[in-house]
Amino acid sequence: MNTLERAKRELVNTAYAAYQKGLFYETWGNMSCKPTENSIVITPSGIPYAKLRFFDMVVIESSGKTLQGRLKPSTELPLHLAIYEKRKDIRAIVHTHSIYAAAFAVSRKGIPVALEEQAQIVGGVVEVAAYAPPGSPELAANALEALGDNSAVLLANHGLICTGPDLAAALQRCIVIERNARVILCSKLLGQTFTLSPEEVTNLRSDFLFLYGQQGHAE
Repeated sequence: MNTLERAKRELVNTAYAAYQKGLFYETWGNMSCKPTENSIVITPSGIPYAKLRFFDMVVIESSGKTLQGRLKPSTELPLHLAIYEKRKDIRAIVHTHSIYAAAFAVSRKGIPVALEEQAQIVGGVVEVAAYAPPGSPELAANALEALGDNSAVLLANHGLICTGPDLAAALQRCIVIERNARVILCSKLLGQTFTLSPEEVTNLRSDFLFLYGQQGHAE
């Protein structure tokens, strides 16, 4: 199995996992990966995620030209292309329409760091980009501006974008952010929500990157 075929299968498996977790809604949301320097594999437009198959994935050249695929790529292709062009460290993008992150996007408020795992996995507040219509060049420009050097960004009145070195990392960030957003909204029912300070976030992120898990362990 060649690199592109493996990427197609990984993409459809990740898309199905996201759908099962309720991060995608019907046909809304999309994801992509960049298996080679000149190719991007992206989900197709308007196909229910429960029915996706690996051969439905669309392979796009970095210029935007379709290399493989019988279906039209996601309408958010310009956004994906812009992120890959600007951020060479990013190799995967997951764009969800999950409920709690979308609630912040509709309120046009960033998602602060309330849970330690958001500090560890995401590294800080998820900012919100200025509104622009889906699929537009303006949406891509606004998202890039708000994303900066971070790994996630909210699209106003739209949804959440998470990035990573691979699909697993990007999806994990979506899951963590959605849980963090949900806990914040639930905590408001109990009273004041206490968020972590920038210093606490920095320390948690550093500890996670260099000390967490089995790093450096030898039998």
